[in-house]
Amino acid sequence: MKKNSILTLFVVLILASCGKKEEQQMPAPTAAPFPVQTITKQDAVVYQEYTANLEGQQNVEIRPKVTGFIQKIYVDEGQVVRKGQLLFKLETQTLNQDASAAKAMVQAAQVEVDRLKPLVDRKIISNVQLETAKAKLAQAKSAYGSIASNIGFGTIVSPVNGVIGSLPFREGSLVNSTSEMPLTTVSDTKMIRAYFSMNEKQLLFFNKTFKGATTAEKLKSVPEVSLLLVDNSEYDQKGKVVTMNGLVNPTTGTTQFRAEFKNPEGLLRSGNSGIIRLPIIQKDVVVVPQNAVFEVQGKQMIFVVGQGNKVQSKIITTNGTSDLNFIVTDGLSEGDVIVVEGASKLKNDTEIIPQQIDKTNSETVAPTDKEIVKTNAAAAKK
Repeated sequence: MKKNSILTLFVVLILASCGKKEEQQMPAPTAAPFPVQTITKQDAVVYQEYTANLEGQQNVEIRPKVTGFIQKIYVDEGQVVRKGQLLFKLETQTLNQDASAAKAMVQAAQVEVDRLKPLVDRKIISNVQLETAKAKLAQAKSAYGSIASNIGFGTIVSPVNGVIGSLPFREGSLVNSTSEMPLTTVSDTKMIRAYFSMNEKQLLFFNKTFKGATTAEKLKSVPEVSLLLVDNSEYDQKGKVVTMNGLVNPTTGTTQFRAEFKNPEGLLRSGNSGIIRLPIIQKDVVVVPQNAVFEVQGKQMIFVVGQGNKVQSKIITTNGTSDLNFIVTDGLSEGDVIVVEGASKLKNDTEIIPQQIDKTNSETVAPTDKEIVKTNAAAAKK
């Protein structure tokens, strides 16, 4: 019995000795390289976006001045037309008949004047009769001129250069000056106007950001704006904010602005929509790559490299984005070193090999072999 106890104790001692030997032989974990960036304050551009409705510089409704049937339509929807180009021809047969009757009245009045004039010259009749005949002649000429003008209104031409809109009426339709819908709309789209609105809070920020005693002075200090199209592409022409309504709409609580964009290729049309991007420059702010930020329970966090190249997570507060960066208003200071990639692989007190990123070209500056060996050796000692 005593022999068995001694044997058991001997086996336990041997196993414990082997375990310690294996434990001593296990290699210490080595530090891994991670890209890092040193925080420096810089200027950042933040874009404020507003939904915009696009209209041509001129949207002219084409309406008939006289009542008549549409005899001929010379254009089609979407067609580009020039100023003075023929658009519609209205049937004016009734007006032509009225014009013939009015012209006959002019001739009759002229004959009466011609008959009375020699009689007045010979003092056979009084001058009053001649003046009365002249007045009737003038009245007849006026009536004829009015009808002749109306006949001319039956030929409708474009008042501006532009693009033809919809054509709600067809040949044979009866139209008049009181018709609810116009014959068409001609839009001059060489210059496109983008209308957008700001609410009271946005307007207050706008007025604080862009200095000036008058609206004109404020608008002069506003930088060029860009336009995002419905496919999320950016329009290749920059625009300028040219007007701002001086009053706030009491119903909507908004103020309307107008920006203008050149449209040399006719890409934009009246009725389009888009998004105005207004750049706001924020000076001396802290920016960090969006890839460096992660969320925990709704809070934005980032890993900061501390002593011994060990990382610690910190809560940060951001205020918008600038390109692919967050603008940080609290939680980081100039000179802090942050991990910009691979946050999901880290936890507090993890030791890393920092690889500094060059901000100018976004390339990492790799550590030398000596630095890696030195860091790993330090980790092995610990």
